[in-house]
Amino acid sequence: METAQSRQHAAPGAVTAFARFVLCGGGVGLASSFAVAVLASWLPWVLANALITVASTVLATELHARFTFGAGGRATRRQHVQSAGSAMAAYAMTCVAVLVLQQLVAAPGAVLTQVVYLSASALAGVARFAVLRLVVFARGRAQTAAPAPVPAARPVHTAVARPAALCQAA
Repeated sequence: METAQSRQHAAPGAVTAFARFVLCGGGVGLASSFAVAVLASWLPWVLANALITVASTVLATELHARFTFGAGGRATRRQHVQSAGSAMAAYAMTCVAVLVLQQLVAAPGAVLTQVVYLSASALAGVARFAVLRLVVFARGRAQTAAPAPVPAARPVHTAVARPAALCQAA
């Protein structure tokens, strides 16, 4: 049976974690953008985006726990909830971006909508990376990187050497 300590992996550095975040989160995000476009042909765009955001957040959180941030196993319930909070902010950002586009352009095409959606997703993704790294998956990283405890101070015994001439004086 695998213990929690044996599952702990060294946390990757910021650059490595960001590269993994882009690979995992970006891959899920790119697939999600196409899924939103397809689903939006049957549902209102905001609802399609919400459904795909929920599914992709669960998938991405698992990938980030296992691969991106070196947590060493499945994401905990707490991590899923915190990740969902950052995903809600990203969802709001993508919705606002596309709704603003729809207000500015009478009939935006699919390509322009995708460009705006992916641009907003990229900006939200950078913010999400910071939140996930510094808050959601920070606990596991802090435990593996914690310095060893400092031992308690011991009383210092000093022996003062006395010259023999001083001890025999008088």
